[in-house]
Amino acid sequence: MHPKEIAIKDYTYSLPDERIAGFPLENRDDSKLLIYKEGIIREDRYKNIADHLPGKCLLVFNDTRVIRARILFQKPTGGIIEIFCLEPYEAINEYSSIMAKKEMVRWKCLIGGAGKWKSGKLEKVVNIQGQDVSMTAQLVLKLPDAYVVELCWRPADYSFAEMIEHMGETPLPPYIKRKADEADKERYQTIYAKYDGSVAAPTAGLHFTPATFASLKKKNIANTFVTLHVGAGTFKPVKSAEMGGHEMHAEWIDVTSETINKLTENIANGLIAVGTTSLRTLESLYWMGVKVILSPDITIDELSISQWDVYEPPLANSNISPVNALTALLNWMKQNKLAKIITRTQILIAPGYYYKIPVAIITNFHQPQSTLLLLVAAAIGNDWRRVYEYALENDFRFLSYGDGSLLYLPKR
Repeated sequence: MHPKEIAIKDYTYSLPDERIAGFPLENRDDSKLLIYKEGIIREDRYKNIADHLPGKCLLVFNDTRVIRARILFQKPTGGIIEIFCLEPYEAINEYSSIMAKKEMVRWKCLIGGAGKWKSGKLEKVVNIQGQDVSMTAQLVLKLPDAYVVELCWRPADYSFAEMIEHMGETPLPPYIKRKADEADKERYQTIYAKYDGSVAAPTAGLHFTPATFASLKKKNIANTFVTLHVGAGTFKPVKSAEMGGHEMHAEWIDVTSETINKLTENIANGLIAVGTTSLRTLESLYWMGVKVILSPDITIDELSISQWDVYEPPLANSNISPVNALTALLNWMKQNKLAKIITRTQILIAPGYYYKIPVAIITNFHQPQSTLLLLVAAAIGNDWRRVYEYALENDFRFLSYGDGSLLYLPKR
């Protein structure tokens, strides 16, 4: 069955509100860990995760950093307009260059209270190191699913990264029914977050601490980092009866040739994706390598992965090994003098998909009828129901600030 024909109602379960974690645990690695391997379910704590991983395997983390993407402006009449910055509305060659821009940016945004903001500029003033800094917002364009907003600030010598850090609020997921507080600024961020760009955290990584990394190193478990900037579309509900009617969100990935080479060298030892974002990046890299093999003269723009690419010819007809695909991608990068791949992926992973790269996934528990739940079902088949029933029956906490799981893919 083509994933377009999947009925989303077949991927639901009852999630009581009280099982959704509203706050994180004080200690990150005290979170519960469900381990699924060869049909057997066990549980432990994240602090002991090294005990459940094979020695010399390679963990792949997403080192994106969550920006304070929610900015509240007050109208002269007193009404509040919320601007949620989704992604830059301009060509992106390097995400960091967008975050480093000064004076003005244009971003694709969601707007809360848009009906109350017909025209004119909004203004917000904050004090940064003793200096009053003003930011204005102006509507530029109405898109089918969002708006383009021009943000300007004075003095102009601050970067956009600095401005949003002082002007914005931590963008907690919509199912956490509370305002973000100061603690969220640190806890809704992995300890290894490095590159600004996400509006949602890669939540599987929230459980890892320096002590966890030390225990992994002691067991000769290596790690590497990819970057995928998580968009708000990760929370986008599937509203169509069948997946063919759902548009998957696209996200930017940024991966160096050194990282791809490390992935290639460690495939035999077993690659484990920490989070669905790392997973989508790994699988996208595989298919990019396949594209290179099929079309050696392919351009960087053509390298991007769209929603149904991998289920349709010519990609669906290929049977290329992961090592060959990644090696081809590395050679293509060398020929094109590229030190890194920066492009978009819209890959939709659903039941019927066969994973190419990882042997296991570390991930939190996801919402009913979501594309993330489909991704889990693609990994472990109908046993996703057993896993989620176990978690519900054994007091696991769900969603972004909740507990997580280590899911081993069936051997094929």
